[in-house]
Amino acid sequence: MDDFVCNKLNEWGLSKLIETFKDHEIDKEEFDKLEDEVIKELIPKIGPRKKFKRRFKLLKSQVLPSTSEANDTRNMDKDPREESSPCQSPRVKRKRPNSAAEESIMCIVKEIMKDVKMKLQNEEKTELKDFLKKTISNLERRKRMLVGVFGRTGAGKSSLINAIVGEKNLLPSGSVCACTSVMFKVEANNDSEKYEAEIEFIKKDDWKNELCFYKYLLDDDDDDAREKMTALYREDWVSKSVEELMDKKYFKEIPEFLSSEKKTLECESAEELRDKFVKYVSASNEEDDGERQYWPLVECVTVRLPNKELLQHVTLVVLPGNGDRNKSRDNMWKKMVGRCSTVWIVADIKRAASEKEAWEILQNASSLMGNGGDCQRIHFICTKSDDVDVQSVRDLVLKRNRDAKRKVNAKFQKYPQSSKQFSFEVFTVSCKEFHKSRHLQPDDTEIPKLRDVLQNLNNNHSEAFNYVSGACGILSLIQGTRYRGVADSKMKACRDLEEKMQHELEVLQKAIDEIYRTFERCLTEGVEQSKDSCEGRMHFMLHRRGETSSAFHKRLKFAVMNNGVFNARNGRKTNINTTLSSELTGSIDDEFRMTFPNEDKSGPFKGAIDSFSLDTERMINTYKDVRLQLRFLKTEEDKLKTKLKKIIREDKKTVYSSLTSTIEENMQKCYTDAAKITGVGFLENVRWKIKKHVHDQKDTMFKMAKDNMLKQLNELRGKILKTLKEALMESIQLSLGTDDCSFPDVSGELAMVEKFYNQLEADPNPN
Repeated sequence: MDDFVCNKLNEWGLSKLIETFKDHEIDKEEFDKLEDEVIKELIPKIGPRKKFKRRFKLLKSQVLPSTSEANDTRNMDKDPREESSPCQSPRVKRKRPNSAAEESIMCIVKEIMKDVKMKLQNEEKTELKDFLKKTISNLERRKRMLVGVFGRTGAGKSSLINAIVGEKNLLPSGSVCACTSVMFKVEANNDSEKYEAEIEFIKKDDWKNELCFYKYLLDDDDDDAREKMTALYREDWVSKSVEELMDKKYFKEIPEFLSSEKKTLECESAEELRDKFVKYVSASNEEDDGERQYWPLVECVTVRLPNKELLQHVTLVVLPGNGDRNKSRDNMWKKMVGRCSTVWIVADIKRAASEKEAWEILQNASSLMGNGGDCQRIHFICTKSDDVDVQSVRDLVLKRNRDAKRKVNAKFQKYPQSSKQFSFEVFTVSCKEFHKSRHLQPDDTEIPKLRDVLQNLNNNHSEAFNYVSGACGILSLIQGTRYRGVADSKMKACRDLEEKMQHELEVLQKAIDEIYRTFERCLTEGVEQSKDSCEGRMHFMLHRRGETSSAFHKRLKFAVMNNGVFNARNGRKTNINTTLSSELTGSIDDEFRMTFPNEDKSGPFKGAIDSFSLDTERMINTYKDVRLQLRFLKTEEDKLKTKLKKIIREDKKTVYSSLTSTIEENMQKCYTDAAKITGVGFLENVRWKIKKHVHDQKDTMFKMAKDNMLKQLNELRGKILKTLKEALMESIQLSLGTDDCSFPDVSGELAMVEKFYNQLEADPNPN
């Protein structure tokens, strides 16, 4: 082993590996050519191996500054206040690091900040040191991007996911979401090299309530209830009471259900894991041998796969099409749909443009994904594109794929709300040909294109940039506090900043107030439209043409027991509450989308948050003695605005859904009373009860919904202004109003993080 390898291992804090590399005679030439399998053999322990691989990838990307280079900057004779700030340096076009290098940069900077935090903990406790430790802990963490996958049973979701993640035996065809309740997530296992499944159950009391519901519905021959009861209890449900069906003997294999805990399965292979988890997700009885299936009790199953960089920060979520009658499952379904930044709708290519279920999913979930969620992109995936009647030539397959894309794109334009809100792209995939490549090239299968989609989501450049920028600001503040004789500059800068902050808060409040008044006008119109149309809408909903009285009797009976949601008819659910609130939501949809856009490049409140600025760039040139503190304040301001955008994006979902939830709360007593109606005349009596309630309440119900939404908007405005004022005031006063100079020297760490910052800044928006 030569000095190069030894020095690198020392620099990376992996000196314990030197003897191992020496024993295997790894010199610089062999070191540069190391592959994953060899690295795994050399470094069997996961922790050191991950650390080595991060540094190694960064080294190969030629962006890692050496420790010795960083240490050259540890010279206290040179005042870093005279150095140029990376935040202010002229923009020089540099080569942007690739995604692996960005990930390694972020991991190394995290290690640096962890060490700095330890240094601060070893120092004498002060208010500023406590603030800095908290600020380091609160540096933005990488979040997982969710990709929601919808599609009917048999559409090809299992084969698609297997091909995407590169695990042919993970999901057996037809198993995923063959039942209509269980959510299924697939993500990378970043903590272990095992295949794992984490099973989350519904609450025991929820299941008991659901059993009462099912026993009631079984009198009406409800297929869904029978399927669930038979899966878990086999034929015992016929003669047993609810109390008897809650006996421990039915849950011997899943004690976690009774103790409200999660069940974890761990295996060495995907195939072994599949065989263990299938009974928790599948309603298929193809190989029924009398074994109990536990999917009726399951809320969500999360499968984690080792060594899947493509899924490192992305989770695939297979979602049932219409939520669930169980309240906890339905709430989780709504939450997950709202969190998906991208949605895949999967359909067989033979009927992609005409398949009702796929397009009804788009129509029904559109408000949850858009104004009520985070979705920016919808991808319509036509599966089985190589399933043709002849052993086709490539041209025939590609022609049919083009035709399918044209038809699906034309159909999407018939949904104006969706086409205005989401970007839309059609893919035609062939999983069989991707594996076998008999007639098509790999790119023809479009599996590589979908992998690129995930890779782009996985490579969130802004997350790495924001983290490193925040770290650079914190280190700047620590280093800046070490210098004395700048009290006058601190005082003047502090005064200017407080005045600027107050002015900017007033400008922001005026912008939000104007938007509030616009919503108030729109909702006032929506209230009047709702009052005029609600009784006609209810009559149409409760008197369905083409449906027999006996069939509608069952569906209405289900609806009044299920908070106004009708049981699925031809795969589609109908909700009385959303029907009643549709004029209200329609009145503000366009304004809401402009105020709270889901696109990453568009700021909330029509750019008012982005426009807020303390103008620290100008002040850095004016107050050069405290430029490092001002650099910190610039990064804190940017970080705070990023945090606020996330808060706003979450709160806007509640604001938007409040219109329907207020209507549902108002209708609740009506549903409860209607559910008690029995005997002859049930159908007409329930219809009368619902229509009378709507008639009696229409003058107050819609105004309550309007007032509730405006109240929540007002509370959001208050939260934004309070958060900005309190957080920035704390940062200003502690960074410029404290004379504490007893801080460790972090000039070397600052120099290294500055270099990383400059590399990431080379092209913040490469796409």
